[in-house]
Amino acid sequence: MTDEQLKSEKIVGIIGLGDMGAMYAERFSKAGWKVVGADREDKFVETKAKFAGQAFEVLRSGHHVSRVSDYIIYSVEAKNIGAIVQTYAPSTKVGAVVGGQTSCKAPEIQAFEEAVPEDVDIISVHSLHGPKVDPTGQPLVIIKQRASDENVKFVESLVSCLNSKVVHLSAAEHDKITADTQAVTHAAFLSMGCAWKEINQYPWETPRWVGGMENAKMNISLRIYANKWHVYAGLAITNPSAHGQVQQYAQSATDLFTLMIQGKKKELQERLYEAKNFVFRHNPDHKSLLLDDAILSEFSLSKTPPEGRLQPNSHLSLIAIVDSWHHLGIVPYDHIICSTPLFRIFLGVTEYLFCTPGLLEDCIDVAVSDPSFRHDDLEFTFAARNWANIIARGDYELYKKTFEETQRFFEPKIAHANAIGNEMIKTILQRVKEREQ
Repeated sequence: MTDEQLKSEKIVGIIGLGDMGAMYAERFSKAGWKVVGADREDKFVETKAKFAGQAFEVLRSGHHVSRVSDYIIYSVEAKNIGAIVQTYAPSTKVGAVVGGQTSCKAPEIQAFEEAVPEDVDIISVHSLHGPKVDPTGQPLVIIKQRASDENVKFVESLVSCLNSKVVHLSAAEHDKITADTQAVTHAAFLSMGCAWKEINQYPWETPRWVGGMENAKMNISLRIYANKWHVYAGLAITNPSAHGQVQQYAQSATDLFTLMIQGKKKELQERLYEAKNFVFRHNPDHKSLLLDDAILSEFSLSKTPPEGRLQPNSHLSLIAIVDSWHHLGIVPYDHIICSTPLFRIFLGVTEYLFCTPGLLEDCIDVAVSDPSFRHDDLEFTFAARNWANIIARGDYELYKKTFEETQRFFEPKIAHANAIGNEMIKTILQRVKEREQ
């Protein structure tokens, strides 16, 4: 069946019209697919008004979507996937396909296997980027759990309008890779934001926080806090692989900070160089870096250009990332084809710190001998341990509270940071393409 025949015969349903669900509905309908969607039934009138004028139709509930759709995508919070599938699965059209868009596939697939009729296929998807990022060239995972080849081709045809880079994985492979590429990234930058809030400072207004790497750290942290808390909570709490990684990140931050305040330069140096040789062994000549200082310096939130020599920094948040990768046995480049834009920025920044001659040495010297960032590093260590404890306990409410308190602190600058972050993402993507060629 051709794409045009599929578009004329198939109906695509979206259950959950949050940011990602709405992005899918808009993109698919603009590409010529007939799309229907629904959000919470008690908000039907409000949802219908919100999307008035769009090319897709808003229905009253997930039952109405399930009854008429040939492919139903559940785009809901990870913690709610089980209950929502249980509610709407019995209404699924005979012979249809169901899938989900959550960041952790184990509970999603389990929910489908338990609740969806046997005459329904299961093909899940996951766009590895946020709703405000252009999906062109971004990774999109397709997971064939149980399905005919014909239905897999149908889903491939549907998502082709996103112009994403399609990767076929199993649910287990997906969860391991997303944990490897996202869990530590999120923990690092969530912790940065909390530390800045506790110190009660906007880093771009402080002369100590100037320079290329600082720009990237601020932009990534604020970009995370520009999104909704459940985007990150779902991955961290529902994915078992993520728990150990976040715990290791907190432990790495604690261990490295302890070596700093004890003045144990040799031990710190040996530990970080061992981590460097493991994580960055793909690039022994330290060439072809994803980022350089000229690029990093472009993306500043500060209105005041730096004067004179930049204030050295221990970069505890970044060195703890590489240390934790080493202890977890993760080589991040192995998953670059399935990585989020944020991960690629953050990989570029850590690579820049560890592989640019002299930078890591300066970082180690400052960490041991200069107390300028000790207060920041102390608060950062507290924040990393706090996030690890929240995730280990599976406490969604405390996760939400901690996230939103920090989000409110940064709210005045988030829109500007998002705009700058988008430009940074474009630059990183171009660098990745150049490296792959």
